[in-house]
Amino acid sequence: MEPIIQTLAAELGKDPRHVENVVQLLDEGNTIPFIARYRKELHGSMDDTALRNLETRLQYLRGLNERRAAIQKAIEAQGKLTPELETALNKAATLAELEDLYRPYKQKRRTRASIAREKGLESLAGSYED
Repeated sequence: MEPIIQTLAAELGKDPRHVENVVQLLDEGNTIPFIARYRKELHGSMDDTALRNLETRLQYLRGLNERRAAIQKAIEAQGKLTPELETALNKAATLAELEDLYRPYKQKRRTRASIAREKGLESLAGSYED
């Protein structure tokens, strides 16, 4: 969690302690209006807009980390995860970058034609093309 808090603090120009407090409050289920009105001592007087930006960016970064882990696991299961690829995946800052790196390793949709080819029925595969 620490890298996400550091990233949020740097992007929003806020104190990391305040960002960590807000993340904790959000994780506990508190709403933005409640945090803005009743927890000013914990968030360093951030306004509603800053709190909403923090919440939105927090969700994005958490989703990015989840997708990164899923992609690394999928590529590793194929036995194609190299140290260079792992480094590139870890440095990717957006979902688009992650998906671009994953595209060559992504499993293709299985069609009747691909199943026929797998079974060695190449001559029948042509009749199944979509």
